[in-house]
Amino acid sequence: MLWEAAAARIGALGGEVKMGRSAIGLHYDSSSGQRRWRVTVRCSGDDEETYESAEVISSAPLRELVTAITPPMSEVAREAAARLRYRDFLTVALILRDRKIFDDNWIYIHDPSVKVGRVQNFKSWSPELIPDPTLTCYGLEYFCFEGDGLWASDDASLVQLATEEIVKIGLAHPEDVIEGCVVRQPKAYPVYDDGYRDAVAIIRRELETSYPGLHLVGRNGMHKYNNQDHAMMTAMLCVRNILAGERRYDLWQVNEDAEYHEAVSIGDQSEFGLRAVPAKVSSKTTFDA
Repeated sequence: MLWEAAAARIGALGGEVKMGRSAIGLHYDSSSGQRRWRVTVRCSGDDEETYESAEVISSAPLRELVTAITPPMSEVAREAAARLRYRDFLTVALILRDRKIFDDNWIYIHDPSVKVGRVQNFKSWSPELIPDPTLTCYGLEYFCFEGDGLWASDDASLVQLATEEIVKIGLAHPEDVIEGCVVRQPKAYPVYDDGYRDAVAIIRRELETSYPGLHLVGRNGMHKYNNQDHAMMTAMLCVRNILAGERRYDLWQVNEDAEYHEAVSIGDQSEFGLRAVPAKVSSKTTFDA
């Protein structure tokens, strides 16, 4: 509903939102003395379209973005992008009779006897999501990797698994479940391993120096574990920077230590706005008792 309203507002202001298109290439050209970006997108079938602009905002996964840019980024940057990893995610949405067992928006499940990690209660997000007041919809969320056993399971098997587990954790009776469907979301979570900070820093430096006018926003675009509101804030502040013609806001500080700060100097390591992760220790390291 939010994005439908946003699209309607853009249309009312004379803009256009084009759906059903996938970006397949970005070409940067500075030969004319004025930086220009050319974005190639694939439409339905094999049809392609090209758009030109001085500024491009990308929320695409950073790993894929690096390989899509021409002229190609350096081998160092491409190797850094290849080191970025993602955690994937699927939701099994079950329609069931509403026994009003819980009214939270979501709950985490810490029972090792089931595979589900979290349960969304979509009716608590908005009753308009469930037009029949006698029914509800639970979204059972499974954290996985693309291609592993869970991800590769067929939809019927996943609906059956979810049905069994929603009963096992006490949120429904077997006869309550009416139907279900599966939604797979690749690259839902950027992985914070011990090398991601350096990899992102390498990519950022090269983009900022050699590919001006390309702006990174959102969770995947920045390889930064922002929530939805923080991800949207990075896009809003990005637009303000573009309109102002300067970087008034440091997008990488959004959601850093739960606060937003104005931009700090490039030389400051904190400028990268990335969270610390546990570091490896030497096998020779000793600790005092």
